[in-house]
Amino acid sequence: MASYSLEISATAEKQLKKLARRDQIRILRMIQALAKEPRPRGCRKLRGYLNVLRVRVGTFRVLYSVERNRLVVFILKIGHRKEIYR
Repeated sequence: MASYSLEISATAEKQLKKLARRDQIRILRMIQALAKEPRPRGCRKLRGYLNVLRVRVGTFRVLYSVERNRLVVFILKIGHRKEIYR
């Protein structure tokens, strides 16, 4: 299986920088794992969206989209579970 490339939106990058350092590290590890396996165990498709998935990282969620034809994982948003879906 080919490795996917990662693209992070400006919004997700800002959200990641606001988090505590240990949370940043955990989330970055998950994002790097998405390049190898874009649909890991526990990922869920968001209702109401065509191609948006979410994965849990503790109390945080990473919302992302996968483009299979270009082999790209696009990170859309990162945030706490209470705030991410607003």
